[in-house]
Amino acid sequence: MKEVILVKFGEMALKGQNRYSFEDILLKQIKYRLRPLGRFIYTSAQSTIYIEPEEEGTDLDEAVSRLRKVFGIATICRACVCEKDFADMQKKAVAYLKETFEDAQSFKVEAKRADKAFPMKSPEICRELGGTISEAFPHLHVDVHEPDVTVVAEVRDTNAYIHADKLKGAGGLPLGSSGKALLLLSGGIDSPVAGYMMAKRGIQVSAIHFVSPPYTSDRARLKVEQLCQKMTDYCGDVNFYCVPFTKIQEELRRRCPEEYFTILMRRLMMLIAQEIAAKEEALALITGESVGQVASQTLHAMVCTDAVCHVPVFRPLIGMDKTEIIEIARRIDTFDISIQPYEDCCTVFTPRHPKIRPQLAAIEAAQAAGDFEEMIREAVEGTECKRFRVVF
Repeated sequence: MKEVILVKFGEMALKGQNRYSFEDILLKQIKYRLRPLGRFIYTSAQSTIYIEPEEEGTDLDEAVSRLRKVFGIATICRACVCEKDFADMQKKAVAYLKETFEDAQSFKVEAKRADKAFPMKSPEICRELGGTISEAFPHLHVDVHEPDVTVVAEVRDTNAYIHADKLKGAGGLPLGSSGKALLLLSGGIDSPVAGYMMAKRGIQVSAIHFVSPPYTSDRARLKVEQLCQKMTDYCGDVNFYCVPFTKIQEELRRRCPEEYFTILMRRLMMLIAQEIAAKEEALALITGESVGQVASQTLHAMVCTDAVCHVPVFRPLIGMDKTEIIEIARRIDTFDISIQPYEDCCTVFTPRHPKIRPQLAAIEAAQAAGDFEEMIREAVEGTECKRFRVVF
């Protein structure tokens, strides 16, 4: 029995004249993810991409699993291909859905007749196909409100398709359709989630991480690299920049008031990140900050941090609480890596009493007391770059 995968668009279907550029990007992402599984025929029509394997034995379960992590896809389903003949639809529906119905108690039928020339209207298709299924599987009863299985019959231009419940896709917009941005990746729970959230809006994410040996260990860096690799499941290939930050932190400790240490450190990180972003052709920075979560994430602190930025700073977690962030981290499988007990440079020389309402003038004066311009240049020049690719 011939089987295909139906990939349906989400908000892309609402785009105007540039809609096809989004569709082209999505199709390239899909082909990239499925290429290792074999050869497929791709057809696009009516806000749906039809993916048909060219060879028998293609692992469609794995194909569906990979597609569920591709942004821009609203729903995915495996479907059997039928002739646009109702008798053929009846016969194949019974055979194709036999295993699906084994553990079910109830069902309903939905019909979508995109080809208005088909002789039966949607209510008639639902009624007659439902009767066929009831006869073939007498243990089932019809439940139009909360069925165990929803059978969908789609009559389109060239063929008809029968499938059961749809699987939810990743949603959002295709990667790369909204430009590039650079994620400040700390190694904690929040920043990988922030990267995921912005990738969902079509942004191609690169990452930057700051290390301070000997205060931070190689294991701490390895943990962040593991996070980077895990992020590729959703974010695609990720460029990872690792910045030596020890000298700057030691200078901060020597010359600046302890209570301003965290804010000044964040400002200098932003200055370095903007230099890297320019080389990466990234148009914005991304952080995992949430209002009030720690002392450096108060509104006053964020104002002082952003004052050194000449590019937008995206904070997709800004209004979320920790429980919501953890829920997403678990879903995208970064949580267990993030909670590994290795310190990052943000915890080095943590002030005992950080200023939670810093004034910009005082922060700028404290920063001016240190000679950081040369050290920033050295840090940028000493930055290492590594590329993490999607693992198939």
